Amino acid sequence: MAIADFLLRPIGIIRSSLTDRHAAPKQGHEGAPDAWVEIDPQYAGGLLGLEEGAEVILITWLHESDREVLRVRPRRDPNRAITGVFNTRSPDRPNPLGLHRVTIREINGSQLKVGPLEAIDGTPVVDIKRVLTNCHDS
Repeated sequence: MAIADFLLRPIGIIRSSLTDRHAAPKQGHEGAPDAWVEIDPQYAGGLLGLEEGAEVILITWLHESDREVLRVRPRRDPNRAITGVFNTRSPDRPNPLGLHRVTIREINGSQLKVGPLEAIDGTPVVDIKRVLTNCHDS
């Protein structure tokens, strides 16, 4: 099976007080702060309809990840059995996409304040998807 490579273009970047990947919470609900998402002006039109209080999924590129890792101990816990990365939320994986369910706290032009967000400062954002509340949402 031949699979072609493809290109992801960042649409924005995370601006956060978190700067050390290993010191950051593993999940947003584990004490992560709010952060700003700066959207590139060419993609700002895609924010139309988003509002404060809305829940969205940020899809990020975990740029400090090790793309060669296939097996890990979940949460780096030596008491846990080694398992495949596809069975975990580990940032170390062949395609280090991060999924972050956050709430929009504030909108300022092409910037979104969201939270809680465990992604570190400088993390590229590759997409934003609204959380669906029922099957009739688009």
